[in-house]
Amino acid sequence: MSKQHGCSDNSQSAVNEASAAYRLQAGKAALIKPGYKMTEVGVIPVDWDIKHVGDFADVGSGGTPSREKPAYWGGSIPWVTTSQIDFGVITEADQFITEEGLKNSAAKLLPTGTLLMALYGQGKTRGKVGVLGIPAATNQACASIALHAGVLPEFVLHFLTSRYEAIRNSSNTGGQENLNGNIVKGTSVAFPPLPEQRAIAAALSDVDALLDGLERLIAKKRDLKHAAMQQLLTGQTRLPGFSGEWSKINVAKHAKLNARIGWQALTTEEYLKNGTHFLVTGTDFVDGRVNWVTCHYVDEWRYNQDRNIQLKNCDVLLTKDGTIGKVGYVDGLPGPATLNSGVFVIRPVQEAFVPLFLFYVLASQIFDDFLAMITAGSTIVHLYQKDFVGFEFLAPDTEEQTAIAAVLSDMDAELAALEARRDKTRALKQGMMQELLTGKTRLL
Repeated sequence: MSKQHGCSDNSQSAVNEASAAYRLQAGKAALIKPGYKMTEVGVIPVDWDIKHVGDFADVGSGGTPSREKPAYWGGSIPWVTTSQIDFGVITEADQFITEEGLKNSAAKLLPTGTLLMALYGQGKTRGKVGVLGIPAATNQACASIALHAGVLPEFVLHFLTSRYEAIRNSSNTGGQENLNGNIVKGTSVAFPPLPEQRAIAAALSDVDALLDGLERLIAKKRDLKHAAMQQLLTGQTRLPGFSGEWSKINVAKHAKLNARIGWQALTTEEYLKNGTHFLVTGTDFVDGRVNWVTCHYVDEWRYNQDRNIQLKNCDVLLTKDGTIGKVGYVDGLPGPATLNSGVFVIRPVQEAFVPLFLFYVLASQIFDDFLAMITAGSTIVHLYQKDFVGFEFLAPDTEEQTAIAAVLSDMDAELAALEARRDKTRALKQGMMQELLTGKTRLL
């Protein structure tokens, strides 16, 4: 029997969906604190305004002078690409163009204070924002956001930074996910009253300044460590209390190299997400140490299959496939661990050297020069044991090796502490952005 006086099934379904949506919105509204409102960027204070970027800025893009015209390149005008956009102030460029190149392309000279947004690029580039600290031109992958008078660049930069993932998700779909000028113009920004904008921008900029200082200090400490490695590992500088001649160490002669042999190769199905026997690959090396958190696992029988690659503390690891020459050192071994087929484990023969000293040698220019020599003119993507027949280096006695390794290890520890402080500061900034740029915490 037809339903003469009621709703059809489809109509009733639509009514039910609309009713459910209404109840959901009503429920959300009931959860909003007094003095706040729901907007397209989330819950914000009622005295904040929502504006689109196109309402308070002129949005444009850049261009690339012809590469076939040498006269267009190598001038004095900074030419910025998306590789320089990374949520901060842009104070330098990798490339420069001439006045002639500027005139004969879509590139435009942008003033200091112009915001830039990456429209597309590799990896996580799309959606990143920055602000020009110098007058510069850009390529076509950068959107320029020229703010109208009275708009604070620092505040808008911080807000767009906080909306990075949302902006990325607003990109076009298809073969390549890109942003475009219309998407940038339609991006929403929540504006508190101007005094509060200034207070928020100042607070977040103070954290940025701290982060910048930490980054500079880390870079300086890294440079000092590299210089110390060059001096100490070659004997150009001797530690107090040590003298005497250095002797040659040949890795093929004075070390034993082992790796998972071909018939023991693992299939991808054997890379387990959980287990008790760790599987170490070259991708698990972070700053010369094994990041056990990222490791996969293997079955116990695979671990027991080859005793020669069962890892011990003080083992030196070296990648032999793919990105060759990546070095790792095993300490703090959390449990049974073995290797995949892309990594050598290197151990001294009859205590011929201190493993940590060898680790630093392999991480230094000494080994880089050796790799450059054996790979010159070839597309080699693999290291063999026989390649190490020609790898020799000078080393002091084991007592001095231990002392040198200790100095470099202390420098590594200092770097790690600074990096941990930087990471905590970044996390602090993220928390501050979440609180301040949504009005959860008010500064005024």
